[in-house]
Amino acid sequence: MDEEYDVIVLGTGLTECILSGLLSVDGQKVLHMDRNDYYGGDSASLNLTQLYQKFRNSPPPEALQLGRDRDYAVDLIPKFILSSGELTRMLVHTDVTRYLEFKVIAGSYVYRDGKISKVPSSEMEAVMSPLMGFFEKRRAQKFFSYLQYWKEDDPATHQGFDVNKSSMKDLYAKFGLEAGTQDFVGHAMALWLDDDYITKPARQTVDRIILYTQSMARYGKSPYIYPLYGLGELPQAFARLSAIYGGTYMLDKKIESVNVDPDTGYFTGVTSGGETVKAKKVIGDPSYFGAGQDITEGGKLRVVETGKVIRAICILKHPIPGTDNADSAQIIIPQNQVGRKNDIYIAAVSSAHNVAAANVWIAIVSTIVETSVPEREILPGLQLLGNVVDKFMSITPLYAPTSPGTNDNIFITKSYDATSHFETVVEDVSDVWQRVKGEKLVLKKRETEIEA
Repeated sequence: MDEEYDVIVLGTGLTECILSGLLSVDGQKVLHMDRNDYYGGDSASLNLTQLYQKFRNSPPPEALQLGRDRDYAVDLIPKFILSSGELTRMLVHTDVTRYLEFKVIAGSYVYRDGKISKVPSSEMEAVMSPLMGFFEKRRAQKFFSYLQYWKEDDPATHQGFDVNKSSMKDLYAKFGLEAGTQDFVGHAMALWLDDDYITKPARQTVDRIILYTQSMARYGKSPYIYPLYGLGELPQAFARLSAIYGGTYMLDKKIESVNVDPDTGYFTGVTSGGETVKAKKVIGDPSYFGAGQDITEGGKLRVVETGKVIRAICILKHPIPGTDNADSAQIIIPQNQVGRKNDIYIAAVSSAHNVAAANVWIAIVSTIVETSVPEREILPGLQLLGNVVDKFMSITPLYAPTSPGTNDNIFITKSYDATSHFETVVEDVSDVWQRVKGEKLVLKKRETEIEA
């Protein structure tokens, strides 16, 4: 390994693959390595045998009659893509869409007062929504109308409210929205993880709600799209992209050490199989930088655990009750509705997305762990699913880097959180890009077609 690279990327998770693709398109000489012999890392998609092997160390039970092994591509990390969001722009900017097919998720739902309802995203849907009473519907209608016509450069559309200075709490108060309405607006539309946003300037929340409604308007059924054959297709598509732009991929390469100059502390290269490859910078997921391991004498703490996420992969033989027989859905349970600090998310897909056998649905329930009994914390989500044929539980630590990496050229990504959308992953991609390149990520706009 005598060649020297601009960047070495460790791990083929979604975040790392997006970054390697973007850097390759940008003209960087990239070497992408993974200790596994498959793409995707912790965010791979597994067939039925792999799923049972990972969680049970046994083959799928024949009595369950789950169909053919090859019909399955079960995501370990459930994520949907906002059709007008940043990830869509990244996919289009890099032309990765040529390797992928997408399908619109059938519905976006929110839990309130013990039942689920479709998330309203327009004046008309607000009027029809069972989430609100008559007078609240009128207030919500005015709120959505305000957002629909709000333009930054036209003060006449601001109705005397400065979104850059006044808080979201003030904006809710301006329209008199009830706490329950604030719940679904802030969590199911603006997609905030908690209620910290309420006391901050309203601008970012307004931008998020507008993004949601624009995504909703794009294809009609929901704001989300999803790649056929599962999210595991994304890393492989970015691998093809990277290769076209001169990137090199090496799978099944055990990383023995990440090397730094003893005098300056700067990254110099990576040793694998007794050989060392040099590069100016390294990007990688936390597992390559001591996540879950004891710090050896003289070693450096590069990642810290910030919490844990629990996920339950559930196999169903029916659509989720209350979703109008949808072949797919996202359901958000705002934390206030179940007395929690963090939302509970449900992401459901089916054979319509080529990820399960006919008449089989895969629903993944996830949340941030808050207690010593995490299995009990996701019960509100599990209870919405109806009869579950089989269930696979995992509790995974969340890691974040201890430093930005600009002082040693070692740039570490974050673990995947409990949300069932890609917005927090996109934020991490943009953040790492800015740290690596010293400039903001700017994407060109092109159009791509999605199957309805």
